[in-house]
Amino acid sequence: MSDRAHLWARLFLLESSRGLARHKGRAALTILGITVGVAAVIWAVAIGQAGTDRAREQLARLGDSFVWIEAGSRNVNGVRSGSHGMTTLTPDDADAIRREVPEVKAVSENVDGSVQVVRGERNWTTRYRGVSPEYAAIKLWRLAEGTFFGPEAVQHTESLVVLGRTARERLFGDEPAVGEVVRVSGFPFRVIGVLEAKGQSNGRDEDDVVMLPWTAVERKLRGRGATWLDDILCSATSMAAVDPAIARITALLRQRHALAPGVEDDFNVRRPDEIMKAQVEASRTLELLLAALAGIALLVGGVGVMNVMLASVAQRTTEIGVRMAVGATAGAVLLQFLGEAVLLGLAGGLLGLGLAAVSAPIAAELLGWPVGIDPRGAAVAIACAAGVGVASGLYPAWRASRLDPIAALRGE
Repeated sequence: MSDRAHLWARLFLLESSRGLARHKGRAALTILGITVGVAAVIWAVAIGQAGTDRAREQLARLGDSFVWIEAGSRNVNGVRSGSHGMTTLTPDDADAIRREVPEVKAVSENVDGSVQVVRGERNWTTRYRGVSPEYAAIKLWRLAEGTFFGPEAVQHTESLVVLGRTARERLFGDEPAVGEVVRVSGFPFRVIGVLEAKGQSNGRDEDDVVMLPWTAVERKLRGRGATWLDDILCSATSMAAVDPAIARITALLRQRHALAPGVEDDFNVRRPDEIMKAQVEASRTLELLLAALAGIALLVGGVGVMNVMLASVAQRTTEIGVRMAVGATAGAVLLQFLGEAVLLGLAGGLLGLGLAAVSAPIAAELLGWPVGIDPRGAAVAIACAAGVGVASGLYPAWRASRLDPIAALRGE
């Protein structure tokens, strides 16, 4: 390093540090403002990103190019009727979709409700789903143990059951479950598999479920007279095929149900991914809003730096005058005061990063989301803090460098 560069580094770091050390209280308060601003930026980015990631995760868990057909019309006198108790969807409708809608690659019948499952002295009230073997692929369920039932189980109304993780733990604890027999609504069913955990979704434990062949549910849980479905779940051949599949399914079901033109559908075709995509976009907007608000907090900290530096210049006119009288250049004075502002910003940035890192677990506990500090966001926040120091200190440093030595000494 040349002598000139060494001198500039000394001015920027050593002399700037000494200048700040002479006014510790004022420097500490200024650093506190920057600390809070930087921590707010990091928190905002982390919380916004966590919300976006959560929405994307729920979108990914919806299903494979998922199309959901519910029994019952969308509205009855302006109010959604729901699917339970409606008899407008039948197994024949599901078969027709399999045969006649080429944009659909998988179809599963679905009947569901609440049921009590008993194993020995343990019992647990959970949600049942009567489905076809394609359901696991449509809804992206994987198995932790055993297997899912096949087409033969549906065809022969076999008494087989696949347990969700929560239901398995409530009924079996740490004991083996596959191969054991449980009683579902009083009927014996053999456990053939356990699903991988999916966790919470929209406030519901997705693992608190048991899955059975839909034919077994209709015959044993609902009674022999039950011949309708609550839902038909489909997987389109691709995301691009979802809308054409919905149009073809709607036309097919209207034809099968003999609905005249102008008559409202007695079924409801939904694509939940549109709702989740809207949530992702809303999360992104919230992320930007939080970052903007945090940026304002950082800007306020920058105003504090400028005020402190202006006060420092006003109070240190004698020092500036003496330094310039003995040969210090305007550039050297500018560099020293600018260095003080940058050091204030950097110190606040590093402390803000530490504060955000310490408080991240608290934010995660309050939100119920995994909130992590993004290294890129942290680096940007610290760089912004240094930038705020430069921007806020440039004018006061320029004023200090423009002082006339004689006027500075007389002014004191």
